[in-house]
Amino acid sequence: MMVGRSKEIRRLKELYNSDRAELVAIHGRRRVGKTYLIQETFGNKFTFRHAGLSPVEMENSRGESPLRKQLHHFYNSLLRHGMKKSRCPDNWLDAFLMLEIFLESKDDGSRQLVFFDELPWMDTQRSGFITAFEGFWNTWACGRNNLMVIVCGSATSWITNKLINNHGGLYNRVSYQIKLSPFSLKECEELFNERKIKLSRYDISQAYMIVGGIPYYLNYFEKGLSLAQNIDQLFFSSTAFLKYEYDRLFSSVFTNPEMLKSIVKCLAAKSTGYSRDEISRLTGYSKGGTLSEALNALIASDFIIRYTPFGTGKRNDHYKLIDPYCIFYNRFINGRDSLATSFWQQNEFAQPIVSWRGLAFENVCFSHIDQIKAALGISGVSTRQSAWFKNADGESGTQIDLIIERKDHITNMCEIKFYNKEFASDKAYHMVLVNRQELLERSLKRDVMIHSTLITTYGLKYNEYSGDFDNVITLDDLFC
Repeated sequence: MMVGRSKEIRRLKELYNSDRAELVAIHGRRRVGKTYLIQETFGNKFTFRHAGLSPVEMENSRGESPLRKQLHHFYNSLLRHGMKKSRCPDNWLDAFLMLEIFLESKDDGSRQLVFFDELPWMDTQRSGFITAFEGFWNTWACGRNNLMVIVCGSATSWITNKLINNHGGLYNRVSYQIKLSPFSLKECEELFNERKIKLSRYDISQAYMIVGGIPYYLNYFEKGLSLAQNIDQLFFSSTAFLKYEYDRLFSSVFTNPEMLKSIVKCLAAKSTGYSRDEISRLTGYSKGGTLSEALNALIASDFIIRYTPFGTGKRNDHYKLIDPYCIFYNRFINGRDSLATSFWQQNEFAQPIVSWRGLAFENVCFSHIDQIKAALGISGVSTRQSAWFKNADGESGTQIDLIIERKDHITNMCEIKFYNKEFASDKAYHMVLVNRQELLERSLKRDVMIHSTLITTYGLKYNEYSGDFDNVITLDDLFC
């Protein structure tokens, strides 16, 4: 049984049953489940399917050029699907002509489904691939009303720039696009339940803090193990799979992986992120177009976000790392040559990990804004979300974890607390909240009211200071 993706499955089936040629582009972070979605939706209905060769594997092998390897692999796919043996094409124009002739030979009037997996990998340097694909679609495929072509790729920036936003021959040719997002907390829970893995919502949220809502990673969790045992097995054992996933993740998606890893490592050092100027200074990369391209590629692949901190203009835009796996890897694994195989079990209550949980839970909340809005009863209200940090004019530094600015003249000042019990406020914390609210009021219009909002795991303990909060959102609300 497939968890989630009901909207995407429904739309794909509608496109399959249409009476016109369809070119569908599916993109999203690597390991998010794009190929699995297509396989589960269409089963064995493919007339032809092909997956590009990984650039990581090609770098580690000798012999033919990358272009020749890709063409040879494409030719072999045609043979496997029943094409009569001829000779390997010399270029992509010839390769797509072979595909056209093959599809014509198989055409009995019923729907033909062609699936290109990891299409960006096929576009090697100076290969002429995109020109050939353009010719394939514009000259032949677009006129065949019984043809549906699905292209898929983890290099989201490539899919976006070369296909969806193409200003040349493929302009406006993609009939539908799907950006596949990671699972929500609710979908993670459904996946664990489907696999009979028993974890509390408290532990599922921690699993989300570590690997995010990436189904491929979540499927490595084992039944009968605690959260800590699973984390040790995935990251710290001698055979830990996800310990070595990091380099593969970048090499398989980006053309300049070392630069992007450097930027991600920089952003992992500060939860609120850095401005473009600060990233340039800290990494040593100039503020030119190459840095902009790298940042945009990371945004497109859902590794980072760009946001405007509250009370500042767009010139002060910040870039914030949001991919849980990348945050966790850089915090606890990157640069550490030796760690105990039971590191997480031994240290899960140590202060560095407790502090990390607090920051990681903030990212979980940023990823579940829709659920937070639903809990506040404002799903239909236009909002803008940001963090706020202030340390100027002689005032002591302060930070507000999450600010939700609403069109209905309310601003939610959100405090985010990850606790293993009810959160209890006290006099000292009351004074902190008063100070933060006073600072925030100075930056708001007079007709805007502040609602102090607590987002925590198990709710708020009633005492003389519990009235400080106008709204309380719990972990259960985030699982809706």
